[in-house]
Amino acid sequence: MLNKKTMMAVLCALAIALQPVKADDNTPKGDGEFTPQEETDFHPDPNDKTVREVLAPVMAKAPDWTKDVADRIKLHGYAQGAYIFNNANGENSNSFNMKRVIFWVDARITERWSFSFMHDFMSVVQEYYTDFSFFKNKKYLTVRFGQFKHGYSYENPLSPTSMETVDVYSEGVTYLAGCGSDRMFGTSYGREMGLALFGEAAGGKFAYNFQVLNGCIINKMDNNNQKDMVLRLEYRPVKGLNIVATGQLGRGQNQLSHESPLTGIGADERYIRNRYSVGGAYDCKWIRLHGEYLEGKDGTCISRGGYLTGSVPLGLKGFESVFSYDYFNYNVDRDYGQHKAVFGLQYWFFKKCRVQAQYVYKSASINGGSYVPGANHGVQVQLQVRFN
Repeated sequence: MLNKKTMMAVLCALAIALQPVKADDNTPKGDGEFTPQEETDFHPDPNDKTVREVLAPVMAKAPDWTKDVADRIKLHGYAQGAYIFNNANGENSNSFNMKRVIFWVDARITERWSFSFMHDFMSVVQEYYTDFSFFKNKKYLTVRFGQFKHGYSYENPLSPTSMETVDVYSEGVTYLAGCGSDRMFGTSYGREMGLALFGEAAGGKFAYNFQVLNGCIINKMDNNNQKDMVLRLEYRPVKGLNIVATGQLGRGQNQLSHESPLTGIGADERYIRNRYSVGGAYDCKWIRLHGEYLEGKDGTCISRGGYLTGSVPLGLKGFESVFSYDYFNYNVDRDYGQHKAVFGLQYWFFKKCRVQAQYVYKSASINGGSYVPGANHGVQVQLQVRFN
């Protein structure tokens, strides 16, 4: 039951909210408009000390909608712009390039239900998905539906803002995860539409992620009746060490209007598209390191490779050296192998903001979906700014 003081506060609040504004004597009275005769006899003055004392408990409990919205909605964004010089087979090229301008929103609907949306202003809408956690404040099981980064390979789920090289991912991950160099599959930016079940156990030592995906490029309906399945397992035995194994089973359809020069798969042909990887990462105050072995099968074509990438603090605040060695064979039978080495520096001048300068060597390259042998030498300088 409401006590007398609370009832009085409610009546006062309602009376003040409904109190009409008196019209001027010269103001015509329209239909439904209050006239002085129609006014109620009860007009509490909100400036009256007694009224303020009665209303204070009610007003104190009124929700602050601005604060509530700010607590529930988080805005994020980053941009990466670069200058790239390249010498391929004796020919020079150079260009400024705004690689990414990404903005995303995380909205917490309830304690266990959330929604995210991400857009890259240099390309297309990247992600839109909703998460529902089955356990409050626990990470045992969460279901995700929408378009999101798939779990194949160690690197693919990671943000470009945390990767050491300007090229972001290794050659093998870029090709096998659908990040762009596999013209036959198309560019999906490492993302797909589908459903995921993921979580952690044993205090975060074990993590799993099982996904059922369309298996085609983003922002489009599935182009076949089969669904791809991805399984990702992680084990973190000690602080800083993460061991990861991933696999993907699925079907693809050649998006090219001609036979793929890398795999020999014909135009519009459907093919088996399977992937596997095992790797890990180690992070401590004096080194940050990650590596992986990857293998893929497209039809009868086998591709495989591995990489090791890392960074070492130089003792000066914010300065780090960066290194990477990467080998990937796009077609084992045809020996389409490529060696890649990266050496450089980066300077973190603000939280998640940095300048990178790197030298890149490649023994071969992929150009227009074709394997092109011959040494490539490049210099890349990139500026990254990010806010959370």
